[in-house]
Amino acid sequence: MATNNNQSQPSPILSVKIEERREEEEEQFDYAKRAQWLRAAVLGANDGLVSTASLMMGVGAVRQDVKAMILTGFAGLVAGACSMAIGEFVSVYSQYDIEVAQMKRDQERGGGGAEGEGEEGLPNPMQAAAASGLAFSVGAMVPLLAAAFIKEYKVRVGVMFGAVSLALVVFGWIGAVLGKAPVVKSSMRVLVGGWVAMALTFALTKSVDSNHMDWV
Repeated sequence: MATNNNQSQPSPILSVKIEERREEEEEQFDYAKRAQWLRAAVLGANDGLVSTASLMMGVGAVRQDVKAMILTGFAGLVAGACSMAIGEFVSVYSQYDIEVAQMKRDQERGGGGAEGEGEEGLPNPMQAAAASGLAFSVGAMVPLLAAAFIKEYKVRVGVMFGAVSLALVVFGWIGAVLGKAPVVKSSMRVLVGGWVAMALTFALTKSVDSNHMDWV
């Protein structure tokens, strides 16, 4: 009987390997969650960068004074950050409600464990909203700071364009590294996309100003 009991118990070496494997899986899961949050932050910052720079370019097409461009960029920063934060809060809170309801159903069926178990893994709407709004604001600050202290219009636009282009490349590189995608292709895709957005906003605003301002 003693021999059978000894055979049925796992060896200490096997137990150690199982524990090490479990720790590795937990570390990989934590890294995946962190990478997902960082990727979302990079995308939010890229949104703030492109939208604010495009707004400033559009207004700069018809108003060359620095005050108009800075006020437009600041308004875009505040409106965009609030929109991103509120949208993220609503989205994550909906996910939170769904997961809480599922946990309650599992507990009622007796398969969810003790009450309160698994709550640490639930999404945090306030944290997500703050992170999204902050990321957008960080990106939006790039064109604002680049244009804030330059009075000459052409120099201001050139400096802002260069700063935004550099930031687009950096954000594209970070997103590619976190997503394990080709760095050069991803960076160029983000860069060209930002250029297209700024060029379209500039050209369309200039066209509307040239053709339809006599309506006012």
